[in-house]
Amino acid sequence: MRRVVADGCLWPGLRHVWQRASRWPNRVLHAPRHLRALVRADEIWLSVLAAFVGGASGLCVVAMNRSSLLLHRLLFALDNNGRLSGLEWVDPVRAVAVPAVGGVVFGLVTLALSRFVAARPVDPIEANALYGGRMAMRESAILSGQTVLSNGVGASVGLEAGYTQISSSIGSWVGQLFRTRKEDLRVLVGCGAAGAIGAAFDAPLAGAFYAFELVIGTYALVTLAPVAMASISAIGVVHLLNSASEPLVVDTPFVIPLRAYPALSALAVLCALVGIAIMYMVTVSEGAFRRSRLPVWLRPGVGGLIVGSMALITPSVLSAGHSAMRVGFDGALPTSTAAEFLVLKAIASCASIGAGFRGGLFFASLYLGSLTGAVFGGVLAMAGSSTLSVATCAVVGMGALAVAVIGGPMTMVFLTLETTGNLPLTSAVLVAAVISSLTVRRTFGYSFATWRFHLRGEAIRSAVDISWIRTLNVGRMMREPGVVLSPETTVLRARAKYPLGAVARLILADEGGRYRGLVNISDLHAAATAADAVLGDIAHHPATVLTQQMNVRDAISAFENEECDALVVVDSIQSGRVVGLLTEQHALRRYAQELDRTRRSLAGETR
Repeated sequence: MRRVVADGCLWPGLRHVWQRASRWPNRVLHAPRHLRALVRADEIWLSVLAAFVGGASGLCVVAMNRSSLLLHRLLFALDNNGRLSGLEWVDPVRAVAVPAVGGVVFGLVTLALSRFVAARPVDPIEANALYGGRMAMRESAILSGQTVLSNGVGASVGLEAGYTQISSSIGSWVGQLFRTRKEDLRVLVGCGAAGAIGAAFDAPLAGAFYAFELVIGTYALVTLAPVAMASISAIGVVHLLNSASEPLVVDTPFVIPLRAYPALSALAVLCALVGIAIMYMVTVSEGAFRRSRLPVWLRPGVGGLIVGSMALITPSVLSAGHSAMRVGFDGALPTSTAAEFLVLKAIASCASIGAGFRGGLFFASLYLGSLTGAVFGGVLAMAGSSTLSVATCAVVGMGALAVAVIGGPMTMVFLTLETTGNLPLTSAVLVAAVISSLTVRRTFGYSFATWRFHLRGEAIRSAVDISWIRTLNVGRMMREPGVVLSPETTVLRARAKYPLGAVARLILADEGGRYRGLVNISDLHAAATAADAVLGDIAHHPATVLTQQMNVRDAISAFENEECDALVVVDSIQSGRVVGLLTEQHALRRYAQELDRTRRSLAGETR
């Protein structure tokens, strides 16, 4: 260090020390061989690992939640019983200053961390879809800390994204510690997410189905035991630490008549459209902040200023909105007030995420859905309809809009059942969830997470493992090019040298090896040409080629677009040098084989 200071390079020296010191969280040691063998050989031991992951997830949820509440109490001067978003009034100076100044601090901290940790944290869905369940503990811990800081200074984001990030990374780390199979590693990542959501809402079924639908990508009997153990263990830890969330008490009827379902269906479609609008608004907000040319570290401060200004109207825009939603269910909000809160909360959430605060829209979507349902129920009441109460509409809207933004219809159905205990109401939420999901899929096609992946250029629609598509590329599937001739070769000479049945096709390339076209041997012998005709005159697809980096899906699409059964592979589009040949039949066969292998893996048939 003395030499570094003497050379005037203290900053690079500190960077080197940080890199050396921060490597340990991402280093994966290995458990003893006999323990690894037990986990690989017996599903019971995988469930034991899952229970450990769930317990660790519960601890993370408690620690993050208490840290956020502590920041709220210190920064906003709350008493021990007060919850930020549920207050009727917050000191105006603190309401504006804390999110704004806190946003600047957050931006500076993020800027400093970016100089030391350049890697982007991998989302659990992305990890399972592309990386076989591998996540980095250090980057996940940093993201979770940033989420706590964002929520703690009042940004309109939830902690659930941080919960699932750190918990899933623990599952990934444990799986790598025991060198589990890729399928089991993906399950352990899902176990971490199940424990996080289950512990956050005291809802084991919701946590389990969150893992099945969103993180693992499918439900199978072989994954039931570990995921259930993780969710139950996480909730057990939360109860032992007296940190379980309070049940949601809603005054709803125990019978919902059939004549009410058309109105509930209309509410589901409305919630789907609102959810799509919110996802678009987040993208517009991010684009606006990028075009503003503000320094990256200053953008969260501006976003915090926007949120703080709206907090002068209602503190419900601050933080995730847990207490605000409970207040809305306890005392019926006037329809105009619910509509006002809906607009303000949507703007606050979009501004927070667009400005760069860390966090997600899980609970914000629940709160916004309850407000949308309350507005819908209020309009029905003003129209003279008494079929549905405002509280019923609020609960159904909560589930429907959350399905639109987060995905996972069964997750939201079980969350409703476990938080309200009302089975008829859960049936209504099930209908609304299905309609909302179908509406989003047909009109938009993405959840919030997969929409973000799409904007980054990733073709991820779910957590189902598609990493094989990237590795199964044209370079792995192609074969030797076979016969390569000059396009100036005469047709008569080619017929004499290559009779029917000798080869399937001829590849044309110039003297530099650059591709010039493809001739099928049947076309060669069927063509009625002049005596001096050359192969270049009857060549097909001279401008359509494959590259070695293209994946199997892109190759199959090229075959369909050109309506051909074979294409030439070149080393690059620029050089056009012929390196191989790929047939549609071979590509489809390899694609079907990989699909079948993935299906068997998801069904647990390969263990």
